[in-house]
Amino acid sequence: MNNAIINFPLPANEPVKTYLESSAERIALKEELERQYNTVVEIPAIIGGKEIFTGKTAEVRNPCEHGHVLARYHMVGEKEVKMAIEAALEARKAWSRTPWTTRAAINLKCAELLSTTWRTKINAATMLGQGKNIYQAEIDAAAEACDFFRYNVSFASQIYGMQPKDAKNCVNHNEFRPLEGFVLAITPFNFTSIASNLCMAPVLMGNVAIWKPSRTALLSNYYLMKLYKEAGLPDGVINFLPGSGELIADICTESHYFAGLHFTGSTDTFNKLWAAAAKNVEKYISYPRIVGETGGKDFIFVHPSADAAAVAHAAFTGAFEYQGQKCSAASRMYIPKSLWPEVLERMKKMAGEVKMGPASDLQNYINAVIDEASFNRIEAQIANAKSSPESKIVLGGKCDKSVGWFVEPTIIETTNPKFKSMVEEIFGPVLTVCPYEDAKWEEVVKLCDETSPYGLTGSVFGKDRIACEKISEMLRYAAGNFYINDRPTGAVVGCQPFGGARASGTDDKAGGPFNLFRWVCPRTIKETLVSPTDPFSAYPFIKR
Repeated sequence: MNNAIINFPLPANEPVKTYLESSAERIALKEELERQYNTVVEIPAIIGGKEIFTGKTAEVRNPCEHGHVLARYHMVGEKEVKMAIEAALEARKAWSRTPWTTRAAINLKCAELLSTTWRTKINAATMLGQGKNIYQAEIDAAAEACDFFRYNVSFASQIYGMQPKDAKNCVNHNEFRPLEGFVLAITPFNFTSIASNLCMAPVLMGNVAIWKPSRTALLSNYYLMKLYKEAGLPDGVINFLPGSGELIADICTESHYFAGLHFTGSTDTFNKLWAAAAKNVEKYISYPRIVGETGGKDFIFVHPSADAAAVAHAAFTGAFEYQGQKCSAASRMYIPKSLWPEVLERMKKMAGEVKMGPASDLQNYINAVIDEASFNRIEAQIANAKSSPESKIVLGGKCDKSVGWFVEPTIIETTNPKFKSMVEEIFGPVLTVCPYEDAKWEEVVKLCDETSPYGLTGSVFGKDRIACEKISEMLRYAAGNFYINDRPTGAVVGCQPFGGARASGTDDKAGGPFNLFRWVCPRTIKETLVSPTDPFSAYPFIKR
């Protein structure tokens, strides 16, 4: 029996590869892109380790070339969902009692495999299936996913090490039990690393999972399941269910053993899931843990003392990288009228220097948005801005769906701080800017705080550090991740744990220890060394 006390220190973050011309990683990536482009993958459900081909199929298409099929997936029905719950509960019997260091070793092996032999495959699948350029895929599907695996092990080590003190005649300790049931993981299209973490964070803490992947991220997510298998994750610990989110969620939230929800997606969907859990709460063996990261309307607030070049860079990259499809992407900006002309000219220059096209061409900075529904929603916002007397398009504005779902980086300038695109989440490459009178910056800070129901990310720019501190305090609840003189996106695991409140979620901070606490149910154990026998021993003042 291994009786060592094992501690996992904080790791270094995974290095990001450069993919320079003629480098080994670039050559390997181009070969893998070609292989995956010319292969149609058959994606089954995976239940209890077995691949299930239901025969009810749909297609995975390349968003940059929507006529091109990358995969066909088999959708689950009620029978398969119930099978998955049974398989998860069966796997839980052994997994919940597996030494946590063994679970940690599987996570660390996942990181090692992903950083080496699996890196190219997962990156290529993310590029083709989710429309990410190589840099965006590399920082997500490779680097951040590895960081989640490694940092979570270190955070778990810290949690398991949190033990109470002993007292006279007794020994005390905490046991961190997995939840009593299964966790439903509903994952988004925009980050392969988040999809992985939403399953693997609860699993590291001894839980089992039902995984409902996004239909537009199925290729990379399917390869993740294969990666977990190679790393030694037992069958049934994660059960992979492509199909209707509504169907899967309805069946899972009806189950007596529904123990938790780990979610990233829209606020509306999360609200419905929370309501379903509340409706069924009397059915559950325990109160479920509801953890979600939802919508956002992320902002940049520019103080009159700000540096125009720094603001332009932050606004352009923060709004338009990955076509604005990051939860943290800059979507609205408040800027002094004195600075706006220079910032706009700099952003126009940047737009003229970047290329738009398929992710498989490594020269392209801008790629397609994820699907037709997203394209139509973004196009409608741009059309509204073109027709409104309160706004004008000052950059971009063109949309083309003939080959892929392409939307130009677009800037809307408005005179109305409550304009439609200043308030509503768009999730695309659209930044709405509201210039203000320099002297009125404090009034505008209040508008920034009150305009949106969300509270995910935001940033302030200014050379006046005292003013920046005041703005930061005024916007204390407007963003769960707040940046001073930086764009409101790009959180790094272990450095900036990520999450927001208000309508942006439960703020449980993936990339830090807070999230992992939600997946354990502590038990405190006291052992008395010599049991008392005299009932009056604690009452010396009573005469007998």
